[in-house]
Amino acid sequence: MGAGTKGTSVSPGHSTGTAVAEYERSCEAGPDVGRMIRDVLDRVGDKWSLLVVGTLGGERRRFSELLRGIPGISQRMLTLTLRQLERDGLVVRTAYAEVPPRVEYELTELGGTFVEIAHTIADWAIANHGAIERSRSRYDDR
Repeated sequence: MGAGTKGTSVSPGHSTGTAVAEYERSCEAGPDVGRMIRDVLDRVGDKWSLLVVGTLGGERRRFSELLRGIPGISQRMLTLTLRQLERDGLVVRTAYAEVPPRVEYELTELGGTFVEIAHTIADWAIANHGAIERSRSRYDDR
């Protein structure tokens, strides 16, 4: 970048168009692709949804198992997250007419397609957490 120019550098061969604009031009989704991406990422990109999907994996689990398996999540947040994932067709809830009542959750076929992605993101976060923390610290010290 030239003297006095602020911003980030762009690698050689990198298009200056946005990824969304390039994707819009290359697929059938057209100009709504940005909205579609944001809509889905709002759900699957939040921290609790990723952890719920990753914890469910290919297993059927009770609410209490999920609550124990996801550190830091409250009962209320787990309930809301499961409802949202069920609404989006990623999780199915099965209630059994027993005493005491038993409710289990599992991923749908669509939700199952997200497991590998969720694990990849989690692995990346774990592998790079230290570097991100160091970068934050250097930034905050400036």
